[in-house]
Amino acid sequence: MELIKQNTQTQIIKSLIIIFLGSVMLAISAKLKIPFYPVPMTMQTFIVLFIGIGFGYKIGLASVGLYLLEGILGLPVFSNSPERGIGLTYFVGPTMGYLIGFLSACFLASFIKNDDNYFIIFLKLVLSVSTIYFFGILWLGTLIGWDKPIFELGVMPFLLAELFKMVLLTILAKKILKIRGLI
Repeated sequence: MELIKQNTQTQIIKSLIIIFLGSVMLAISAKLKIPFYPVPMTMQTFIVLFIGIGFGYKIGLASVGLYLLEGILGLPVFSNSPERGIGLTYFVGPTMGYLIGFLSACFLASFIKNDDNYFIIFLKLVLSVSTIYFFGILWLGTLIGWDKPIFELGVMPFLLAELFKMVLLTILAKKILKIRGLI
């Protein structure tokens, strides 16, 4: 009985460390950016999908959720913070929909399996990342007005980079899944 209790405590501590490290990876990836208006291009979508594939949906969602909470509470973890604000003020800006979409993308990416072929993996990644842009343009349109070219501003500039990230993740997915086996 004591051994089971000790194993459970060890697993909880291990999970908390992984969740924290996932949020740190997201914060670092937010700072690796190419400036665009109104939303910068970062490596975050790559890391969100990586976390979903490698950590599974429970730890993945907890990592993304912790990252979002850190930013809402005022830590400068978001892409353009602290330059363009921090905390809730920044969160409800132009990037909020994309940030919320990180949760759905991470969740969907967690359904990639080792026995999926590369085409299926790529399709699952396309679906996953599409939810980021779906929520992103919904919020962006609401915020800056639907009379603006929302798709051209909030999606088009990022498509080539997203394609590259998804191809790279497709190639690496089976190796990334080995991380999940260690958790």
